[in-house]
Amino acid sequence: RLMKLLAAGTKELGLSAMIEPSIIRDEVEAAFARDPRTLSSGEIMNLCREGSAAVSGLGSEIAYNAVAAASELRHELFVNTAGAMISQRFAFAQGDCYVVAQSPDGHQEIYDTIGQQRGFEALAEGWRDELMPNPELQTFALELAGEARQLARAPILRPPEREVAVVTDPHFNALVAHDIVGHPSEADRALKMETAYAGRSWLLRSLEQNEIGRPVGSPLLWACSDPGLNGYGHYRYDHEGTPGRRIVHIEGGVFRGFLNSRATAAALGVEPNGSARASEAWHVPLVRMSNTFFMPGESDPRQIISEVEHGYYVCGNSIPSIAESRENFRISARRVYEIEHGQLGRLYRSGSVMADSKRFFTLIDAAGNDLRLIAIPNCGKGQPMQLKRMSNGGPTLRSRARLSGG
Repeated sequence: RLMKLLAAGTKELGLSAMIEPSIIRDEVEAAFARDPRTLSSGEIMNLCREGSAAVSGLGSEIAYNAVAAASELRHELFVNTAGAMISQRFAFAQGDCYVVAQSPDGHQEIYDTIGQQRGFEALAEGWRDELMPNPELQTFALELAGEARQLARAPILRPPEREVAVVTDPHFNALVAHDIVGHPSEADRALKMETAYAGRSWLLRSLEQNEIGRPVGSPLLWACSDPGLNGYGHYRYDHEGTPGRRIVHIEGGVFRGFLNSRATAAALGVEPNGSARASEAWHVPLVRMSNTFFMPGESDPRQIISEVEHGYYVCGNSIPSIAESRENFRISARRVYEIEHGQLGRLYRSGSVMADSKRFFTLIDAAGNDLRLIAIPNCGKGQPMQLKRMSNGGPTLRSRARLSGG
């Protein structure tokens, strides 16, 4: 129905027709010190072997580990019949680590990724950045293994019976930003183009019933997507030739707008904002996140914790379980610390946060000044499946929610 209305030039959905495509001619070069084309497979394999051996050397508590690395140079050329010609090159460096630790009390599996739009130097030497730093690959693997060993000895969380104060760290909030703000803010999903496969959006039930211009959270809550940041989702132009730009989704708790393509922008009566991208040239561009995150507040994270009489500090994301329209969620954490009288107490494993999305956002009463972005290597969407790299994140946040364990 949507495409029929657009083709007919109806004004029922907003603009009478799609805006003419941008006619841009530009070349964007990749940023790297170590050219991925000059690397040998042996150099990459040695880095992985050394990291894996270092993890194994931690002792018998390490039951299994795998360390992987990749360095890639990608060239994308966009040409349209209007006269646009845009060349964009991207360098990607990615490290992955999977660890299984064991103890008499149980075992713990942990998997995580570091990634930069840089050359191999980001893995071999680490990368210093205010928003998305990472250590070199071996240090990353050892830190992850140390966490796995610690968690294997920790008890499973026995959840409280009622809603409690929860302080969530930037890594955990990356998955909240991804699944509760990012995907629901994709206009093709909101307009029900993926209903049968991946669900809808709690931010738009219909063109008449939606959250645009309405409160969806606390005044402390701000969220945006910004492809201009040097995160894992950076780009200058999307795959319709539209310049990417910062899109504010939530402003002081009020929902402001969606990521869109030219077609979905016309349906909503707004300007295209450069968010249509495909995994490969033979795929249709979909509306995708770039660097999507909660924006920072002004509070010191330590103060946010110190103000909690009794609650829990939830760190690191693991597995999401999301409702059909993402109106509620259960997201598991890697670590959960009990907070007593403003101090961190006992460490638990296998804990999850459960909440109604709008209620969780509305109850946020503190936002930290410690914004961090996390590399997301493989966000899947569409049929046939398309995978994209991006960044998600946020600062430390404090709200209220139910916890589950086991």
